[in-house]
Amino acid sequence: MDSGHTWKFSRAGGFDQVRLEAGSDLMALDQLDQKLWVALACPTTGLEFDARTLALIDSDNDGRIRAPEIIEALKWACRRLKNADALLDGSAQLPLSAINDASPEASQLLASAGRILANLGKPNAAAITVEDTLDAGKTFAQTNFNGDGIVPADSAGDDAATKAVIADIIACLGAETDRSGKPGITQARLDQFFAEAQAHSDWWKKAQDNDAILPPGGSAAAAAFQAVKSKVDDYFIRCRLAAFDARSVNALNREEKEYLAFAAKDLTAGSAEIAGLPLAQVAAGRPLPLAEGLNPAWAEAMAAFDTLVVRPMSNGKAALTEADWAIISNRFAAYSAWLQAKAGSTVEKLGLQRVREILEGNSRPAITALIARDKALETEADAIAAVERLTRYHRDLYKLLNNFVCFRDFYGRKEKAVFQAGTLYLDQRSCDLCVTVSDAAKHAVMAGLSGTYLAYCDCVRKGSGEHTQIVAAFTDGDSDNLMVGRNGVFYDRKGRDWDATITRIVDNPISIRQAFWAPYKKAARLIQQQIAKHAAAADETAVANLTAAANVGAAAAKAPQQPAPRKIDPGLIAALSVGAAGLGGMIGSIVLGFLSLKWLMPMGFIGIMLIVSGPSMLLAWLKLHRRNLGPILDANGWALNANAKINVPFGASLTRVASLPAGAQRDLTDLFAEKRHPWKLYFALAAILLLALSWWHGWLDRSLPGFAKSTTMLGPNAPAYTPPANAPAPTPPGKSQ
Repeated sequence: MDSGHTWKFSRAGGFDQVRLEAGSDLMALDQLDQKLWVALACPTTGLEFDARTLALIDSDNDGRIRAPEIIEALKWACRRLKNADALLDGSAQLPLSAINDASPEASQLLASAGRILANLGKPNAAAITVEDTLDAGKTFAQTNFNGDGIVPADSAGDDAATKAVIADIIACLGAETDRSGKPGITQARLDQFFAEAQAHSDWWKKAQDNDAILPPGGSAAAAAFQAVKSKVDDYFIRCRLAAFDARSVNALNREEKEYLAFAAKDLTAGSAEIAGLPLAQVAAGRPLPLAEGLNPAWAEAMAAFDTLVVRPMSNGKAALTEADWAIISNRFAAYSAWLQAKAGSTVEKLGLQRVREILEGNSRPAITALIARDKALETEADAIAAVERLTRYHRDLYKLLNNFVCFRDFYGRKEKAVFQAGTLYLDQRSCDLCVTVSDAAKHAVMAGLSGTYLAYCDCVRKGSGEHTQIVAAFTDGDSDNLMVGRNGVFYDRKGRDWDATITRIVDNPISIRQAFWAPYKKAARLIQQQIAKHAAAADETAVANLTAAANVGAAAAKAPQQPAPRKIDPGLIAALSVGAAGLGGMIGSIVLGFLSLKWLMPMGFIGIMLIVSGPSMLLAWLKLHRRNLGPILDANGWALNANAKINVPFGASLTRVASLPAGAQRDLTDLFAEKRHPWKLYFALAAILLLALSWWHGWLDRSLPGFAKSTTMLGPNAPAYTPPANAPAPTPPGKSQ
């Protein structure tokens, strides 16, 4: 896409990154192809960046910053500044002269900035800071009327009745938080409350005006009826089944084994087992007794039902037939329908009397007036918020661009990038690429694809009890002493120190140097493990033999003498001889081949080392050239748009290995060094001397391939030498040819 703007790019991290060096670059950023942006999205948490600024940029409040939101924030700031170059300063102070006074919105913002400074006692100040806007915002927010359309109860002043209604609304519908932090209500919540209150009052009025709805005894009788309705219905249905088939009576009354299941327990009248039994003994056509023979768990509820419902309607009956129950149920049908149509349940907790008292009062217009008074200050509140937004963008926006559109801070190595949480000191190294993580196990799945050696650490500040997790990239040195459980110190961006402990490692090559020595170190570790294993086995065998000898020592003395077994098995000796001969032959072949190189022996030695270390070095080289930052950040919620490589030179700058300072004096004498015997040196010198003498006198010629062909057998049994037929006659000693 041709934007008409001339862009400048620089090469860093193995890809081209745009250079944002002028205000014109910022104003044309929406024309830059997003395929050339380093990142397309990042989270608003876990970054070393002002959280409030990120919240202002995150226009949809989804916790992520995306490219369109970056562009919109940039356009908003550029429209309110005379020159976009002002954003390049990244200064905490916004000069008032930089604010554009040509447009109405920017002119109003400039006037608001002047009022803020005047209210803070700085009318002649030439610049405004974020702190100034925060102070003004705090002062403005502490007032009862601060332009957010939310009024707390205190805004009613001395009007106790209005205060009480606001408190009742909050109790029923919940509160919204005012700028001052106090709970309050908005116009929408006020309207909702009065609509609910009116509906609840009308619902009750419908029942009070219709005698057919509320039964005799009122709501208390209705409650008593509802409490036993399902259980009485269950009883009469069981009686119908008993009349249908007499064989079902025992099952309908529950079998004896069900009583045995809970009879051994300590029972109470309210036990669930008892409450689940029928209301009374079931029989075909049997009326429901109202006093005697009732289920104990339902005795109290049935007594209330008898008192409040049955007696007023039937002049007192000892039992209730199914026909009587049908009449009572029909009498309560209208009430049940009315109850199901309940309206305004959110205000029911206040009671009908209080609801009607609020409806009849004048609290609604009073609260509406308070909200209108608060909303009248919305313009001033928005102006303060706009000044704060512009000062934050002036200070922070350019830095965010250099950590989103390009990674200038990360690859420039002058400042830490926003995703770098601090520095980890561990194993005589300092690691600058440390990223905060929330779930190390989940993060490692994706971050492991970066090809980087990663150490996840739990960081704790014991004094304050704070805890965090980081992942540190080791990009120089070796991994010999890096293991789970090792401790170090982590310094965050604020300079605070944390106790850091490695909890998880993602193993990848760190350097070619490490890869070169890796096969030898692995072989040495394997030999040490085998020696330790055999030593432990020998120790166990020795202990077992000593124990056995101690147990059978006395018995062995009394036992008849047996021929002493042979201490050495000839077969074993033969086998060992064959093995030693084979091993010696292999070693001899290697030595002969090596000696045949003569003056090329150093090259042979180098070749052997390359054969051993070459595959490891090649694999490390391939992985180191694939090492990149993308998976580490993607696992943290970024949407990285480039293959941001961490090559060997750049990796060396991210991890600093300990070195002595310039001009330092070093004493190599170690008072507690282990005493060394130079036998190895003497042996090596003797071997070299012997080899040199053998070479000088030609003793080694017999080991060469040409000599082996001409002499197939040595010793007294060697065949006599027969010269060829055309060979010249030998010259006698003392005569020349």
